[in-house]
Amino acid sequence: MRFMNWVTIVFFVSACLNTALVFSQQLQQLKVIPSNTENQVDVYIDDKLFTSFLYPATLEKPVLFPINASNGRMITRGFPLKPQPNEPTDHPHHVGLWFNFENVNGLDFWNNSYAIPPEKKHLYGWIITDKILQTESGKKGILSYHANWINQQKKVILEETTRYEFSGYKNQRIIDRVTTLKADTSTVFTDSKDGLLGLRLAHELQIPTNEDQSFTDNKGNITLVKGGSDKIANGTYLTSEGKTGNNAWSTRAAWCKAYGKMGADSVSVTIFDFPENPNYPTFWHARGYGLFAANPLGEKIFTNGKSEKNLKLNMGEQLVFRYRIVITNGNYTPSTIQLNKISEMFKP
Repeated sequence: MRFMNWVTIVFFVSACLNTALVFSQQLQQLKVIPSNTENQVDVYIDDKLFTSFLYPATLEKPVLFPINASNGRMITRGFPLKPQPNEPTDHPHHVGLWFNFENVNGLDFWNNSYAIPPEKKHLYGWIITDKILQTESGKKGILSYHANWINQQKKVILEETTRYEFSGYKNQRIIDRVTTLKADTSTVFTDSKDGLLGLRLAHELQIPTNEDQSFTDNKGNITLVKGGSDKIANGTYLTSEGKTGNNAWSTRAAWCKAYGKMGADSVSVTIFDFPENPNYPTFWHARGYGLFAANPLGEKIFTNGKSEKNLKLNMGEQLVFRYRIVITNGNYTPSTIQLNKISEMFKP
């Protein structure tokens, strides 16, 4: 028993030291480069593309796409912007990494895409980026922008100001996002399943299944997600509360990790909630087919109607959301102890 206690202590100290070493490694050089011809800002780490901020008129919201691990593997699904062989093509609104919600003053910002027929577009909202506020290169890369959440008549409901901070180490990439929403009119976020920070994972990081699945949005639209037997999907989830696989869905936790093998490397994508975010710790809208989302405002469906979270902003009021995304690759993925240590560091 005494031997086991010492083993546990040594393992704990070693894990903490490993975590400290990760953050004490030399930060790699970042370049944040706005395009002169496209609504796009590219982010490079040591001259390798990390991600691009895309905000063209053809997209219904701004996104980070693609997002690459340090080994160059794309951890986001390619479809619909850059389709990859054998990957699923459901939910065309799942593009890279994004931030929006299913029910804001009755408008659906989450499900809007090119696939919505024109006669139904009035039910949906758009997020239009109108200004890049800052780009900065160096040991940390900075990108901040202003956007408007609008209806079909271009009436502004919310003003969004988002600041991204990018950083990178040898086998790790980090995205810190701070989003401030200011209400231009009385605004209600009605408790809904689809929100808030979303990321669509690469096919390899899906949970493997041979079964078809169907999902219904708040307007009764049904989306079929086909099962597959191509052996590419090999991923799973783990939360800070110990929930794994499909059992992570609808549970609350300070962080959630998606991980699997991509080529020869073990790759993980971990999203960290921030203690001052509304309704912390968040619920995880983490689906086996690759939707990986933190949604603090979907309490009603996640608790089977036992409680709900409707959030109201009066005109002029503001709300801040902060998240950290850590992407690692190598011989193994970060342990629970290591991720808890990162979570402890991600505090006010």
